[in-house]
Amino acid sequence: MAKSGYDVYLKNCLLPVPPGKIQIKINNQNKTVTLINEGEINILKKTGLTDIEFECEIPQVRYPYAVYKSGFKDAGYFMGIFKELKTSKRPFQFIVCRKLPDGKQLLNTNIKVSLEDYKITEDAKDGFDFKVKFNLKQWRDYGAKAVSIQIAASKPQANVEPQRDESTSPEPTAAQSYTVVKGDCLWNIAKRFYGNGSKYTVIYDANRGVVGGNPNLIYPGQVLTIPAV
Repeated sequence: MAKSGYDVYLKNCLLPVPPGKIQIKINNQNKTVTLINEGEINILKKTGLTDIEFECEIPQVRYPYAVYKSGFKDAGYFMGIFKELKTSKRPFQFIVCRKLPDGKQLLNTNIKVSLEDYKITEDAKDGFDFKVKFNLKQWRDYGAKAVSIQIAASKPQANVEPQRDESTSPEPTAAQSYTVVKGDCLWNIAKRFYGNGSKYTVIYDANRGVVGGNPNLIYPGQVLTIPAV
């Protein structure tokens, strides 16, 4: 077997014999829906996670076509690395370095992946060597985002209404109604409508059924009749 024109790494482990075929599938998340009057339409979304599948040879003895970073390693060494990649529950880099026979670099692949599963096959025709089939899936880093919300402590503000000059308040020419608010008294109401607080008895006499027997006790929400005088 001639030396291949590319190197394949799982994390920092160089596979001694690169796979003869690598299948990289970029998955789809687009959604097709049917509209009443338009028929089918395709809603385009971001791509899904990439799937990578390949099978490689793991020699038990040294071959001239196999490549090792720091001297020959038997199959047990690589099996230990594959087990660690699976059981560590951590993503790692899948790297493919492609080059022409003259050494010119081509397109490289460098993607963070997780090891979904792998299958080890022993075949009598391969002697003591192994074949391992890998299924990798692209890994995207994720995490909760912290949001800082600052709420300004606001104090209620009272709007002060300009004081009316009640000394010139015209007396009503027709009966009116008035709803008592907090802080009211008949004297002030009479001053507002008649310009003279001493006319509170006019309002009281017209509203005995509402106010009751004490003209000094009125309550917010009571509706008073303001007679014309």
